[in-house]
Amino acid sequence: MSTPAHTSLDPHVLDNPAWAALSGAHTAFAEYPAGGGARAARYSRDVSPFAALSDPEDPRSWADLRALVGDGEVASLAGVLTPPDGWETVGRIQGVQLVDTSLRAEAAPEAVRLGAADVPEVLELIRLTEPGPFLPRTVELGTYLGIRRQGRLVAMAGERLRPPGWTEISAVCTHPDHRGQGLATRLVRAVAAGIRERGEIPFLHTSASNTRAIRLYESIGFTLRRRPFFLAVRAPGNTAANFS
Repeated sequence: MSTPAHTSLDPHVLDNPAWAALSGAHTAFAEYPAGGGARAARYSRDVSPFAALSDPEDPRSWADLRALVGDGEVASLAGVLTPPDGWETVGRIQGVQLVDTSLRAEAAPEAVRLGAADVPEVLELIRLTEPGPFLPRTVELGTYLGIRRQGRLVAMAGERLRPPGWTEISAVCTHPDHRGQGLATRLVRAVAAGIRERGEIPFLHTSASNTRAIRLYESIGFTLRRRPFFLAVRAPGNTAANFS
C-alpha cells in the first residue's frame, strides 16, 4: 500500500497534536475546566497524563489550564517552550516528532489485538521497558497490538493521539529477552496498516536521546518533522498538598 498524499492536510495540526485530538477524535476522553473554559483540556487521568492548550501564546489558555488542574498542581504538555510568568517548569525532555513518508505498512499475522483484559500484562511490559506513559485506560485510545511467545506478551505497539488526518503510533516496546528479532518493526508496520486503511498518516514521538529508536524509525520510512519539548509545568499558587 502506498503512502497517502500529504498535501491535502494542514501540516501545522501536528504542532499541537494533543489539542487537536482532544477537541476532535478524543473528545470522549477530554476534561475541561469547571465553568465552561474551553481553551485548555486534559485526558481523563486514567487514560493519559497529557493536557493541552488551544493556543500556547494566548494567556486565556493558560488561565483555563490553571482552572483545570488547580493552583500549584502539575500539568504535562508537549511543544510549549516557555510557560508564562508564574508557571514553574519542573521537568523538560527534548523530543522528536517523525512522520511516515515511505513506510511499508503490512499486517502481522502473529499480532493479537490487546484489550482491557490484557492491561495487567501490558502495564508490566511498560514498567519493564519504559517506552513512555501508559495508564490503565490508555488502551482505549485506539488499536493496540501485541505479540506473544509461549503465552507471554513480549512486544506491543498501538495508537495514541489522533489529530485530524493523522494517528500517532505509541508504546512501541519489546521485552529485553526478545529484542533483535524485529518484533517492534513488525508491530509498527501492522499498526500503520490499520491507520492507512482509515486514510490517515502515521506519526510518532520519542525522546531525542533515544538515538537507537530514531535510527530504526528513519530506516523503515519515517522522517524527522520537528523537535518538540515534553514539559511538566506547575500552575501558580499553592495547594494544601504542597504543605503536607
